[in-house]
Amino acid sequence: MKNYDVIIVGGGSMGIAAAYYLQKHHQNVLVLEQSTVPNTIGSHHGATRILRMGYGNGGQYVPILKEALQLWKDLEEETGKELYHQVGALSLGHKDSAFVQETIESSLIHDLPHEQLTAAEMMNRFSGIRIPDDYVGCYDPLSGFLMSETCIKTYKEEAIKLGATVLENTAVTKINTVATHPVVETSSAIYETRKVIVTAGAWNGKLLSDFELPMKPVRKTIGWYETDGQTYTNDFPVFVFDTLHDGHYYGFPDYDGKGLKIGRMEGGDTVNPDAMERVFTDQDSEELESFTSKYLPKVSSRRLDGKVCLFTNTPDDDFIVDFLNDQKNVIVAGGFSGHGFKFASVIGDILREMAMEGSTSRNIDYLKKSRF
Repeated sequence: MKNYDVIIVGGGSMGIAAAYYLQKHHQNVLVLEQSTVPNTIGSHHGATRILRMGYGNGGQYVPILKEALQLWKDLEEETGKELYHQVGALSLGHKDSAFVQETIESSLIHDLPHEQLTAAEMMNRFSGIRIPDDYVGCYDPLSGFLMSETCIKTYKEEAIKLGATVLENTAVTKINTVATHPVVETSSAIYETRKVIVTAGAWNGKLLSDFELPMKPVRKTIGWYETDGQTYTNDFPVFVFDTLHDGHYYGFPDYDGKGLKIGRMEGGDTVNPDAMERVFTDQDSEELESFTSKYLPKVSSRRLDGKVCLFTNTPDDDFIVDFLNDQKNVIVAGGFSGHGFKFASVIGDILREMAMEGSTSRNIDYLKKSRF
């Protein structure tokens, strides 16, 4: 039986970030990942993820979001990798949109630079947008997007350089959370550890079935569509639309000639992550094309690519980051509900604190599982 200070089950966004920060603090870390790091079966593929500073939920995420951005910039400086593109973010919606109002309020409360815009101002400034005259918006110049798969790969490479062991294509079959020193089993080995961190995304529920965590895997899709090559390029922001009748959509500029990327936040089918449909279908595309044709008129109906990914949703769409037992030797991070990737840097360091110190200096009481 091999011994480690910390074993991380799941080498996706949160897990591999935690491995880096733990190893940086001289812990002996093992990462067990059922696929590769990065991979295309979870929630971090598809090249990019939005980092938006003005945030809802009473703005309670903003303090750790500010820290997350700084940690991403620190990683860029340390490695020389380009991980973040600061193109700004445009959050817009109907005149009574709670989403837009929360974005504005959190920006005011936390002194974030922002501009409140009318529909006419948005359409004049960003000519690729077509919206009703009574829509309102908030532009945030600090925001942009992260190169998600590059971020994962960078954390992996740096963690390994520091001495972490990352075992890919190694599925965990059992976690004994009762023992004083948790035991993690795979089909080929048994490992003992002082602490185990479970960051297995859509598989958290299966691995931790005894705890009945309220996390629901949902099939989601994203598509890339041809543009005119001028309107939606590098000076176009990431965007989130809270429409009155057509859903809640998010997207990215055509920054690399691979097309404008678009996805829908709500909806999707609850799935078994081991038996879901992973092929992007024409029906998947129709929903996205219906949105672009109405609100982004200079986007072509010619699809360049389409992918299927997973959200793991909680009932309130807030994360779960918590200890699972009184011994504080089993930690879970999950339920990131489609908006978690941007936080991976700071969540990684929060998990490092929890594993090493039994607590965290950040205020994340709102992420405890006891709220359910």
